[in-house]
Amino acid sequence: METKSARWSVLLRRAAPLAVDAAIMALAYGAAYVLRFNFNVPAEHVRNGVCAFVAVAALQFTALLAFGCHRLLWRFISVCDVPRFLYAIGASTAVLVLLRLLLPGIWCLRPPLSIALINSGFVLGGLLLARVVWRSLHENVLRGAAGGDAPRRTLLVGAGNAGNTVARELRQRGAAAMEVVGFLDDDPAKQGTFIQGIPVCGGIADLPRIVRDLHVQAVIVTMVRAPRSVVRQVAHACEEIGLPMRIAPGYFEILDGTLTVSQLREVDIADLLGREEVDFGGAVELARFVGGQRVLITGAGGTIGSELARQVARLGPEKLVLVERNENALYEIDRALRETPPGGQAVVPVVADIGDVVRMRAVLAAHRPQIVLHAAAHKHVPMLESNVAEAARNNVLATRTLGELAVAAGVGVFVQLSTDKAVNPASIMGATKRLAELALQDLNTARGGTRFAAVRFGNVLGASGSVVPLFREQIRRGGAVTVTHPDMRRYFMTVPEAARLVLQAASMAAGGEIFILDMGEPVRIVELAEEMIRLSGLRPYEDVSIQFIGPRPGEKLFEELSTDEEHADKTRHTRIFVGKIPAAPHEAVAARLRTLQELCAQDAAEDRIRAELMRDTEAVGV
Repeated sequence: METKSARWSVLLRRAAPLAVDAAIMALAYGAAYVLRFNFNVPAEHVRNGVCAFVAVAALQFTALLAFGCHRLLWRFISVCDVPRFLYAIGASTAVLVLLRLLLPGIWCLRPPLSIALINSGFVLGGLLLARVVWRSLHENVLRGAAGGDAPRRTLLVGAGNAGNTVARELRQRGAAAMEVVGFLDDDPAKQGTFIQGIPVCGGIADLPRIVRDLHVQAVIVTMVRAPRSVVRQVAHACEEIGLPMRIAPGYFEILDGTLTVSQLREVDIADLLGREEVDFGGAVELARFVGGQRVLITGAGGTIGSELARQVARLGPEKLVLVERNENALYEIDRALRETPPGGQAVVPVVADIGDVVRMRAVLAAHRPQIVLHAAAHKHVPMLESNVAEAARNNVLATRTLGELAVAAGVGVFVQLSTDKAVNPASIMGATKRLAELALQDLNTARGGTRFAAVRFGNVLGASGSVVPLFREQIRRGGAVTVTHPDMRRYFMTVPEAARLVLQAASMAAGGEIFILDMGEPVRIVELAEEMIRLSGLRPYEDVSIQFIGPRPGEKLFEELSTDEEHADKTRHTRIFVGKIPAAPHEAVAARLRTLQELCAQDAAEDRIRAELMRDTEAVGV
């Protein structure tokens, strides 16, 4: 019984739109006759009009079916669907004109041209109007079904394409319990206009007044690439007023050019830093470089390594080999890639330690990568200060050995992820990264065949062990936020930017380069802590205290990352530079690596290994 009832319900839902369309056609045709004869239709034309309507309606129905108009769900009708109806009604009208000219004796198939043209306009308008009205009613029903509470009155900052899309999504998804009551935009040409019937009320500076006048309860920044200054201005205004704020995805997150409500997110600390997100461009170039290639990523379970894997997977490699010694981290990125389009058919997870020569030789021989992105390394500055031998083995000796294996395996491009701490290194971490750069530059000069390059960048927001997760955890626990020094400054970049830079460097590498990103102005760590406290809805120094604990071993107050003409050359990408850092003499590099190898093999005292690592790089000719 239920099956039969369900079947009748489906038939009714399919028949109802056809019946409505038939009624619209009848009304349109009748209105065309009435207008044609100035509201006084002669009696002899009534019978002929009924006969002609049957043929006209059948022709119009056929055209609508042919152009797929009846396959469109009414509640999702949009501007992009209008051409289907234009083509259908235009085609049926053209056929009626031809019938009028070619069949002079059959009246019921040749209504007057004036009636045919008037009728076409009425039918087109009626069909679209019916669907728009139904969609509006459906959205209002959804909004009413969202719950007992009234929807939150929401203000959108940004009256561009993204703002229009978010407004439409919120309107369609009544369950979101948001009602858009206005836009803000600093473009004077947009102020005073309407988008989907919603007013553009003023500029961003008017936010407090508009919130008060329109009784706004939530704010969403709807700019695809919102400037950090705008986000900070809106965030601070919302903080003072006590309003919740959300933001649309950033540039690198929007790969398909669309937005959905589910993609709206809370404001993150990356949105508030004084640095603009870099648009590297070159998507076609990267697709050409990576597409169809065999790519191997070491440290693929780490923050940067996993983002590299995601970006490479979207570029269509023939094979993507993920090397990681942390089994759980490898499992997570492998699962994520397999669950995200285009899927993980080409993904090969490999549990391996890059320092295991036998294992890595077998991996390279089995998968024959053409591109190696070397992200595996120990990176925690204080931790490496007390584990010097392991830092040397993993960051320097294992990197050198992996480079030699890459040459033997015929790898085309090998890119090492380095750091701004390699500039005049004051820590074991920085020293090992600098020596690894020298080792790979030496391989590039001495061996040939494989193009070696390194990429230097600053701290990555949200990376494991970075200051952002530490501050977040301290704020969550309710204790004091610890900052090393009031003047401590660091360069920051987002995870997608860091991964994108590595790929760009790989595509440009001719061999021996050390690429540097122009990362803008460094950020004071204490200001970063203050912004994170505010993002948590608390007040710095009042609700959450900030304590200065002094620099840790190996830390500098300022990191150096020079991109001026004296220290670096420009590339075709405006914010990527090649450092003027020549390779050291082969004999000097070989002797230093040999000494380090012997000290580690002898399990020498860490003070001796530290002294060798921290020896002035001038000693090897740099």
